[in-house]
Amino acid sequence: MRPITMTIVTVVAATAFLGGCAGEEHSAAVCDSYDAVQASADDLRNANISENGLSQVRTDLQALRKNLEVLLDDARELYATQVDTVQLAAEQLAGTVTAAKADPGPMTLSAVGEAAAWLRETVHRLGTAMADTC
Repeated sequence: MRPITMTIVTVVAATAFLGGCAGEEHSAAVCDSYDAVQASADDLRNANISENGLSQVRTDLQALRKNLEVLLDDARELYATQVDTVQLAAEQLAGTVTAAKADPGPMTLSAVGEAAAWLRETVHRLGTAMADTC
């Protein structure tokens, strides 16, 4: 179960590669929600598992998921194609994680890694598209 958790943490931390947002009035909500995702990713990356256990990681993951949902909702109008792709990739990752929990073998863990890589790529593409806005 630990490799799955670390993969999820890696995927989530991939959102931190973008710069902060300072958007115009029409894009302020998108940029603000992106800033919230970055803050959540930072919290997750800085979580001290040995001190706080996995409960803090779960809490940070829940906050990140909530903030990511808000970002995707806010960004849908401007970046529909990229948002749809991120959501599809996130659903695929969730499915592979569920399969890996049920049967933690090499095949299912490999599928998690592949799904995580795709999610990282889709988040990167969304970030690249947002670079002009934020």
